[in-house]
Amino acid sequence: MPPTDDLPETFHVTTDEQLRAVSNLTRHRIMAVLRFEPATITQIAARVGLAKGSSSYHVRLLERAGLVKVVRTRKVRGVTERYYAMAARSIELPDPGEGGPDLLMRHAVADLEASPADGERHVRMAHLRLTDEQFAELGARLQALADEYRKLSDPSLPDTSLVFALFHPASRGQAGGEDE
Repeated sequence: MPPTDDLPETFHVTTDEQLRAVSNLTRHRIMAVLRFEPATITQIAARVGLAKGSSSYHVRLLERAGLVKVVRTRKVRGVTERYYAMAARSIELPDPGEGGPDLLMRHAVADLEASPADGERHVRMAHLRLTDEQFAELGARLQALADEYRKLSDPSLPDTSLVFALFHPASRGQAGGEDE
């Protein structure tokens, strides 16, 4: 039973409670576990490397904030086992504002730093000079490419993360000079 059949496309984080819930790296990693398929507290704990009690605590906070939900229950030896899934296919965070921390990018960097050093990784930063039209076209192409590969995702395969940020950096004023 795929959990995403009837999910809304996007969950918009709007409240302080929701923002606090997604701001935590452990809860970010729990949501990543639930990205493609439902999981129990025990399964989540094993995938994230947490004790069951800690996993349960973080999932309850995510559930209370509306970011995850129970999608299925079953009785196992007299105990009700709950399967949790994301409340939407993607989560949209509010703009952090100028100078504010971008939580998504901070979590992505933490995940990159925690990934196996001997594993295959493709990390690149490119400095470009683009017209407004080129900037918009590149952003649309990157989004379309991410959407294309998300549709190809197979829950039986290992997790892969794709992160991109296309932005105009802050002006360096007189201090920086030209890039080499």
